Amino acid sequence: MSRRKLSKQQRARITRIQEQRRQLADARAESLLSKDPANPAVEGCVIVRHGRSLLVRGPDGEAVHCLFRQNLGEIVCGDRVLWQPVDGDAGVVVALLERNTVLSRQDHAEHDKPIAANISQLVVVLAPRPEPTGFLLDQYLITAERIGVRSALCLNKTDLLDDVERTTFRQHFSHYENLATLIQVSAKTTQGLEPLFELLRGHTSILVGQSGVGKSSLINALLPGTELLEGELSDATGLGRHTTSAATLHALEGGGEIIDSPGVRSFRLSRLTRQELEDGFPELRTLKGQCRFSDCTHRHEPGCAVREALEASRIHPDRLASFHHLAEQTSDR
Repeated sequence: MSRRKLSKQQRARITRIQEQRRQLADARAESLLSKDPANPAVEGCVIVRHGRSLLVRGPDGEAVHCLFRQNLGEIVCGDRVLWQPVDGDAGVVVALLERNTVLSRQDHAEHDKPIAANISQLVVVLAPRPEPTGFLLDQYLITAERIGVRSALCLNKTDLLDDVERTTFRQHFSHYENLATLIQVSAKTTQGLEPLFELLRGHTSILVGQSGVGKSSLINALLPGTELLEGELSDATGLGRHTTSAATLHALEGGGEIIDSPGVRSFRLSRLTRQELEDGFPELRTLKGQCRFSDCTHRHEPGCAVREALEASRIHPDRLASFHHLAEQTSDR
């Protein structure tokens, strides 16, 4: 079903209501700060955001319900912040600290919308069903390249396959093994769970992928106390039961953190130039400047280093097809 277009008056009304809500939230935050103005600000990490409310991990690991000032911009799961304790067990975030990385995607208005901050690893979860698409996978890997984080492929639901099918399924993604770590796991039987723990240890990772591939099941297998944690989150925010539409940061036993983001069901790259897109494909990036023509499209030109690499099986045809498809959408096509 196509999305109904809003009239100019409706858009203005929505904008006005949103601004009123922001002003009310700011007023609440300032009111709380005025009650305890002398409390020193402390550093914390955002566990989850619901509207104008945040759950922040404090210095002792406790979860603190915080509001935040409007002028701080978009605060997301994983952000490091300074917050000031107020009103007993609550707080107000007064500063957003510099991010190491930020994962964003385009919304329907083609604006970059941040999803999570300060991640060091992006884990794409795939399963035999729903059938995975290499095109979506390539977009995730391009994003990982561009923001400078490690990438991994997690082949889930291996319990649905026999030994031959399992081998075939892995071979389908064998050409990605030079680009990302690849592991097989079953959240249902916990087979392969230990290698997954090792992959996640020492990193702040985010799970992404199609709806139905078992991201939530993996979270439950990695964090047996997730149900209890969800209750704590809804109690702290006062906004009802925690839902999987909100990216949530969990600490892993043995080190590392994982962001549960089942709401990331579709993904669109930010607007890129053609050169930026090429840089997102490591196998193309290494051939930069080696084509005979500087404006080579890598389709039919003589002396094309990329076509030569394709013929020599150094580039997989599916990856080059993904590049050509995405190149048609670049800002300088």
